Amino acid sequence: MSAEVGTAVAEAFSEQWGRVVANLIRFTGDWDLAEECAQDAFTLALDRWARDGIPRSPGAWLTTAGRNRAVDIVRRRANEAAKLQVIATEPETRVAEAPQHAEEDDESGVQDDRLRLIFTCCHPALPLDARVALTLRTLVGLTTVEIARAFLVPAETMAQRLVRAKKKIRNAAIPYRVPAAHLLPDRTAAVLGVIYLLFNEGYAATGGPDLVRHNLCTEAIRLARVVVGLMPDEPEAHGLLALMLLHHARCSTRVDAAGDIVTLDEQDRSAWNRTEIDEGMRVLDAALRQRRPGVYQIQAAIAACHASAPVAAATDWVQIAALYAQLARLMPSAVVELNRAVAVAMAEGPAAGLTLLDALESKGQLQGYHLLPATRADLLRRLGRPSEAVVAYREALSLTATDAERRYLERRIEETLQLVS
Repeated sequence: MSAEVGTAVAEAFSEQWGRVVANLIRFTGDWDLAEECAQDAFTLALDRWARDGIPRSPGAWLTTAGRNRAVDIVRRRANEAAKLQVIATEPETRVAEAPQHAEEDDESGVQDDRLRLIFTCCHPALPLDARVALTLRTLVGLTTVEIARAFLVPAETMAQRLVRAKKKIRNAAIPYRVPAAHLLPDRTAAVLGVIYLLFNEGYAATGGPDLVRHNLCTEAIRLARVVVGLMPDEPEAHGLLALMLLHHARCSTRVDAAGDIVTLDEQDRSAWNRTEIDEGMRVLDAALRQRRPGVYQIQAAIAACHASAPVAAATDWVQIAALYAQLARLMPSAVVELNRAVAVAMAEGPAAGLTLLDALESKGQLQGYHLLPATRADLLRRLGRPSEAVVAYREALSLTATDAERRYLERRIEETLQLVS
């Protein structure tokens, strides 16, 4: 297999996985079978594209290959002959066009293919976390491990949730289609959650060689723009778009030329994307004018505090700490409390932050989350307790999954060891 083919298949997976799986779900009515056939199609592509060349329309090729694989599997299942008849009678032209076009006319108003698929998966009959997780797995192509890390649960737990969600869809005969426009608000929270976690995986990858996965960031921002256009009176959609724009404006400065982490206080602020910052500020203002505050708007306001500070020392940490306190009231979360502890440490001193961190750690909610010991280590180092800091840094190092974060923690350990007399 040539490097060119490997790259083409990888790009097709990133861009077409969700569309291929969604169309196979529609044809088979079986989520597990659809994912299995999609995986087989991508595997087959590695061999066939090396032999026959890369097709002009990879998505259509993969959809057809997956469909053919589904027909083969269903044919072997004598008790599913009726399902085979439905699949086999689908026109070939319909299959080839499916990855690029909506599957049917509807009254939803959702014209974007990928967003249609996300709205479809986020069915209100499923628990919110299951909707988000299932959509990330099926349509975005994140692994179960990546999704589990995003939800701070063991991979086995997340795998069980995904199985239960698929089983409920099958047993309840939940239709795989976009609802009418007046029903879309019932799914908005889950859709925004999917886009938010998609961006987070791009902005700070849960594993692999790269800290930032730019393609996921840009896709999340694109989807948020579509949602804002679809729901111009939904302030949280504006808040999410603003949040992502303000964060993404700093993306190019988060790692150096060697791929190593550059902390926020050390980033070259002149290299931040001012166009994205300005747009993010405008979008946030539009959201706040509606006077219906929500978690994404508050997070965007926190990002705006960072983006508006000309130098790190000018950051309004008192305001950021207050915003995190407000966020914690709206969305009680151990991760929010961890971030609030950092903000309080910057506003009032590391001792105050460490007190909050001790209280958080005593609850045991962030066990296995590498940023908890990493934050403790930073506070201990600032308090002049380097030996304890090294222990915490080493714990964080044992838990992190990205190469860039490992290198950063290793440097911190070396620097802190030099302070131990």
